[in-house]
Amino acid sequence: MVRLPESLAHSKIAASGDIGREWIAEVPGMVDGLSRRWSCTPDGPVAHGQEGIVVPVRWRDLAAVIKVSFPEWSDMREADAYEVWGGAGAVRLYERDDDLSAILLERAGNSLSTVGDEEAVAAQGRLTRRLAVDAPAGLPRLSEQMSRWEREIHTDREPFGHELPSHVVDAALATLRELDPDEPNTLVHGDLHDANVLASDREPWLAIDPKVHVGDPAYDAFNVIRSPRFATLLAGPGLRPRLGRLLDIYCTAADVDVDRARRWIQAGAVHEALWGRRHGDPDWLIRATDRLALALT
Repeated sequence: MVRLPESLAHSKIAASGDIGREWIAEVPGMVDGLSRRWSCTPDGPVAHGQEGIVVPVRWRDLAAVIKVSFPEWSDMREADAYEVWGGAGAVRLYERDDDLSAILLERAGNSLSTVGDEEAVAAQGRLTRRLAVDAPAGLPRLSEQMSRWEREIHTDREPFGHELPSHVVDAALATLRELDPDEPNTLVHGDLHDANVLASDREPWLAIDPKVHVGDPAYDAFNVIRSPRFATLLAGPGLRPRLGRLLDIYCTAADVDVDRARRWIQAGAVHEALWGRRHGDPDWLIRATDRLALALT
């Protein structure tokens, strides 16, 4: 039977209480059952992230992973996106069990964090373009998330927005109002940061863990620039010219409008700066996010 890391059990129970405790107790048997049904054999230690566990396995002589999502992340739109992409720019989906929030995926290699900044944003741009295909019905619209962001910015502006100039917050709100009507029917990864882009033998890089929205592909510029690799850049000198260079590289590779990408990043930074203050993010992270919002206004 699969063994879960103790750190996962402790963190999941602390975060979710009895629901987390029940899930921790049930998931080893769940994974064993899926392994038998899908004819998989174990092939490494269990890993976990914020959304679920990943179990390395062999499937038909291929390296694969069984991913089981936590109960609060039981939305199967990730699997829907993999089916649409069909392995073009993203890992392949081999099997799915919607009732158990489980999928069997192609296993990829090291993350994009192993390469330099300009090579990384170019690779993310190329993936943005490849993944921007016509979206099927039933997936969440990016405009729904933007409406939520707009409400949250209005709510947090008075108690937490004093360190952001009014024109910076106003610019973010204008973006959320003005870009929504132009929303295309395009599939958007929605979380295309370094850790979600992995090396592969069949393609240079493949995307994993999509959040999945339907809307403007330029939105993912926000996730690219907020990657941990840019923490030093956001805290140091020369932010504007360096940011402009990286944004140009990304937008050229992605074939998206640089001004739209800039506005998405600025709006996302304002929302994240206010959200971070409400939820107790570290001061260094809040300061870096403030600087990003200011630099792009």
